[in-house]
Amino acid sequence: GMEKINFSGGEPFLQDRGEFVGQLVQFCKQELKLPSVSIVSNGSLIKERWFKKYGEYLDILAISCDSFDENVNVLIGRGQGKKNHVENLHKLRQWCRDYAVAFKINSVINRFNVEEDMNEQIKALNPVRWKVFQCLLIEGENTGEDALREAEKFVISDEDFEQFLERHKDVSCLVPESNQKMRDSYLILDEYMRFLNCTNGRKEPSKSILDVGVEAAIKFSGFDEKMFLKRGGKYVWSKADMKLDW
Repeated sequence: GMEKINFSGGEPFLQDRGEFVGQLVQFCKQELKLPSVSIVSNGSLIKERWFKKYGEYLDILAISCDSFDENVNVLIGRGQGKKNHVENLHKLRQWCRDYAVAFKINSVINRFNVEEDMNEQIKALNPVRWKVFQCLLIEGENTGEDALREAEKFVISDEDFEQFLERHKDVSCLVPESNQKMRDSYLILDEYMRFLNCTNGRKEPSKSILDVGVEAAIKFSGFDEKMFLKRGGKYVWSKADMKLDW
């Protein structure tokens, strides 16, 4: 019954310079025959040769872009050294057109970009979807004693988030995700093939599907199917069904 898989990280293109995720994408499309295969990336490591080799097997490439101001990107931690993140975004957009891959943008709205007006840039890039997330705290990941990083300084209120959405209400591809919508509406597998349950504000792993099977493990996933549908999780996600101007 599986229809869609999404590879995200970390950064999926780190392993073997993208060769590893490329082989996964090809396997999912050719062997598993999944209607939709997608990747979320910051785009810094993607080369055109990757599209030439694996583009036909990828339905959607989502690029993380939290700001169109390079100084803000550096402040947030999205800086890419000598490479300009925004310029790179436009290059990736063109490659998606050239190799028939649907282009998507993911933005996390936080304290440093909540006042930004992104209307013009998003409309110019014309993604099939612009996912706009409210910065979410996850215990042990970006908040708390054992956290890999501290995200408290990035947090915004629900009112701040709503104001950002109001400013961008004319962007037709905008798909908003508040903290409430996001927390329990994803089926997430980690690198050990364990479902991650976020209902208690932290990622609590199930047993691995390699050990107990999908049916047993998924009971501990905390997945909220109603919220998944409410947030627009089901959409036209196979490029074969999209009427896109490549």
